Amino acid sequence: MGRIKRLFTIKTKFEAFLIIYALALGASERGLVYMQQYPGLGGQLLALACTGAVFMAGGKMVDALDYQRAYGS
Repeated sequence: MGRIKRLFTIKTKFEAFLIIYALALGASERGLVYMQQYPGLGGQLLALACTGAVFMAGGKMVDALDYQRAYGS
């Protein structure tokens, strides 16, 4: 079980940035779909919410890695 757990543990900032990049690609694609389905301000706000969620999640991941490095597990 420990081997599987280690596969899903983010250990370095590089790994975190790869995950953030993948999240950003998906969020921007979803934002484009929202803008096509809901033209106007509603679609733009939904697209903004998608990208904003990635910014918040990415910042939290990087902060968690800094915290873990400073204070241990």
